[in-house]
Amino acid sequence: MSEPTPDPVPPPDPAARSGSSIERHHRGPGAGRLRVACRDGEAFSEWEGIDGIAERLARPGTSLWIDLAGPTPDQVAALTGVLGLHPLVAEDIVEGNQRSKIELTDDHIHIVIFALRFTDEIVASEIDIVLGAGFLLTVHDPEWDPWTTHHLRDGIAPVLGRGPDHMLWALVDTIVDDYFPLIDRLGDAIDELQDTVVREATPLTLERLFRLKRELLLVRRAVGPVREIFNQLTNRDLKLIDAAEILYFRDVYDHLIRLTDEVDTYRELVSGTLDVYLSTINNNLSLIMKRLTGITVILAGIGAIAGIFGMSEAGAALAGNEALGFWLVTGFTVAAALVVVWYLRRIDWI
Repeated sequence: MSEPTPDPVPPPDPAARSGSSIERHHRGPGAGRLRVACRDGEAFSEWEGIDGIAERLARPGTSLWIDLAGPTPDQVAALTGVLGLHPLVAEDIVEGNQRSKIELTDDHIHIVIFALRFTDEIVASEIDIVLGAGFLLTVHDPEWDPWTTHHLRDGIAPVLGRGPDHMLWALVDTIVDDYFPLIDRLGDAIDELQDTVVREATPLTLERLFRLKRELLLVRRAVGPVREIFNQLTNRDLKLIDAAEILYFRDVYDHLIRLTDEVDTYRELVSGTLDVYLSTINNNLSLIMKRLTGITVILAGIGAIAGIFGMSEAGAALAGNEALGFWLVTGFTVAAALVVVWYLRRIDWI
């Protein structure tokens, strides 16, 4: 028995959206692969396509996981009718939101969260999750594959058998756990950069410093709101989440507290490293100025003596016709210059 397909939701106007915390993220045309896992009592089944979803949802005690990778507007529109989603939720899924968030209604919980991965730079991939009565809908880009997450390695049936809310925990827990290796890599990069700044403060080091600062800002904007999401999930009485599952979500919330604290600490370290860089540049400039001043003192002394006695005696001196006084003055000038050089080297000016 198939459900009638509603008219497609028209794509929203991007110009009507406000600025984003992360870079504006619009879902491009995707493969639109729709996979469904169903736990009906002891029976478990999987299939692709929208057919059969409405029929299974009508059965009491059935749990569905509907996973849509690379969504198309037509698929989202069809799921909106079958699952009874609000049009604004469908609009957010089609367009792609700009920040992590949670929207609570009596019938659904809509969560937007970002999976972060590190290639040559940090890439944020948006994941839309909708929890409803008897189902969990996940919509994401094809790069993220929830079917291979570590909670599902032993099979989907045991996790889904505990309800869609437990499946929600299994997926978001994996997403949050994957933040830790990324944060650790950023921490190692900061340690290395601090050593580099002390050794050599170069424009390339400054470029790396600012790039790292931007990456930390991206991570903070992606991870920070997730903490508030789980704060609401663990502190509000939600009929779609069983009381026994709250403990699992609190564990994720604890992880997020640790993550946000580490990100804030790393941001302070990067700011401190920038201060060290600027101090190093100023110290190097001061050292150069000291050396130039020392050289100036030496040359100024020689020039002053030479100016008093004049340069007209140079020809006679080279011809050997100068009196002893000339050579005494010359020797004194050279000796005085050497004394000044010795003293300036002793006080580390040259």
